[in-house]
Order: sequence, then structure tokens, then C-alpha cells
Amino acid sequence: MKAREDIALGVECAWPIPPRATRADRVWLAVVTVLLVAGTWQAGRGAWIQAKAVLAQVLIAQAWSRTLAGETKVKPWPWADTWPVAKLMVPRLGLERYVLAGADGPAMAFGPGHATGTALPGEQGNSVIGGHRDTHLAFLREVKPGDMLVIERPDGVRVSYRAASAEVVDRRDVWVMEQAGPARLTLITCYPFDALRAGGPLRYVLLAFLS
Repeated sequence: MKAREDIALGVECAWPIPPRATRADRVWLAVVTVLLVAGTWQAGRGAWIQAKAVLAQVLIAQAWSRTLAGETKVKPWPWADTWPVAKLMVPRLGLERYVLAGADGPAMAFGPGHATGTALPGEQGNSVIGGHRDTHLAFLREVKPGDMLVIERPDGVRVSYRAASAEVVDRRDVWVMEQAGPARLTLITCYPFDALRAGGPLRYVLLAFLS
């Protein structure tokens, strides 16, 4: 029995004694935990934003279908303070965007917004449409002179425009909103397209004239 007890003690002594956690270890563990929680939160928030955007587009498309059927100011969801006023298409790029009433923050969170006080898309005058450079109007950097832009109006009529020119202006240059001159679309977004923060002093302006 003596030998067996010695073996048992030997085995027991072979296990390493875990070191005591230092204050630095506890701080590091807390930092890692916070980072993991924050990362999980951001990933979940990003997924929710994307899901909400997809759902919004489905509801806006349904509202546009009802608009084409003859209804007016069809809100995509009951508490919305905007509604689709046109559908913008760029055939060469194979994309479609629903244009919402109002070029303000709440409207442009879900799509390009038509500036109040300017001509309605597809009508005579200067129709001004604004949108975010990293979402709904990010495609503007790919539009070339001569590209066709098509507007579908609430009455179902489709009106074609040709992209003419683009320039970078100061956000205080209000001439882009003027109504005088030929029928045209003026599409405006923030610039540069790859800026880390939106809302700087520059705007990218694309002019497209009735073809």
C-alpha cells in the first residue's frame, strides 16, 4: 500500500499549479469581453439595418404599384411621412430606384428624394433629386455622358433623359436648383464618394437633359 500511495502522490504532484490571475490579466479579459460585446452589437445592428432596407424597398415597390393603379400619395407604411413620386432607371447599369417625396433626412434614409419646389420627375423644368453617396446614389460615379436615364411617372408614362455632364460644386451653389432652362434632371449627392464622413462642403452634380 505504501508504494501505491507514493504513486498516487506522484501523479497528484505532476499537475501544474495554475498561476494566480494578475490585475493586468483581469483588465485584459475585461477589454476583450467589451470588444466582443461591441462587435456582436455592431454586427447585429448592421444586419438589422440591411434587413430594414430590404423590407423598405419591398413596401415602397408595393406603394408604387398602387400609385400606378391610380392612388395618390401612397405611404409605404402607415407612419411614413413620404411616398414614391417616380421610378428612376439606368438601363446600362441595370438598376432601379424609387424616388420619394422630400429630399430630407427621413425620406433619403430609404431612397433618393425629390426636392420640394422643383419640377416633378418627368415634367417640364428642373427636377432635383438628392440621395446618399454611399447607398442609393452611389451609382452616379459610374454614369457616363450619353447614358440614358429613364423616369417612370405616376401615370405610367416613361420619359428619357441623356446624361450630359457632371461637376463638383460647393453645397451653397444654389444655381443647381434653378427652374429656368430646358427640361432636365439634376441628381445631387455628397462628394467625395469615398469620404469617411458624409455631409462635407462639396456636392457631386449630374445633369441629364430630356432626350
